[in-house]
Amino acid sequence: MDINVITPITIGFFTAFIMGPVFWVLLETSITKGFKAALAFDIGVLISDIVFLIICFFGSSQLKSAKENQEGLYVLGGTILLVYGIIYLINRSKKRNRNTELNINKENYFGLAVKGFALNIINVGVLIYWLAATSAFAPAGEANSTGFVLFFSIVLFTYFIVDLFKIIVANRFSRLLTDTTIVFINTLISIILIISGVVFIIKGFEF
Repeated sequence: MDINVITPITIGFFTAFIMGPVFWVLLETSITKGFKAALAFDIGVLISDIVFLIICFFGSSQLKSAKENQEGLYVLGGTILLVYGIIYLINRSKKRNRNTELNINKENYFGLAVKGFALNIINVGVLIYWLAATSAFAPAGEANSTGFVLFFSIVLFTYFIVDLFKIIVANRFSRLLTDTTIVFINTLISIILIISGVVFIIKGFEF
């Protein structure tokens, strides 16, 4: 089995910088809740990506034939993002004490992982991205599951390492921010989620 590691590393690197809702919420979580909280969130995202890859591997033909049903998935995912963004805006656009934000127990870490998983899994664009990636870049002879697993394990590992770097940088940057600035960032993230939801809904109706 011959795999050029440069290709999956490159895919993983650029995947980490796709600026969807998860990208911004990850940075916001690192800034307002700290490194461990952002790591928990990112693990949830990573697990959802693994779920998507499993779906792509075992059901790629069914997914390709179901493209005519994408509009419903986009509208559903967009609606969830829109509602979540509005709730997030209401709850997060309040001035908070950052020491309170950093007081997180194990249950909260689990909740953050679930949040990362849910926010990524409802994004139909992520599923389509992984479907395109597996169709275009997976090693030839896809009956070879070992090749598929190795290739995309490198992709996800690279993606996760880059995410760790993003989390560390954002967390360091947080020390320079005032509480007012953090509230502004929270509000901005909420607006990004709302806009993403609206875009998904519009895209669904365009199919």
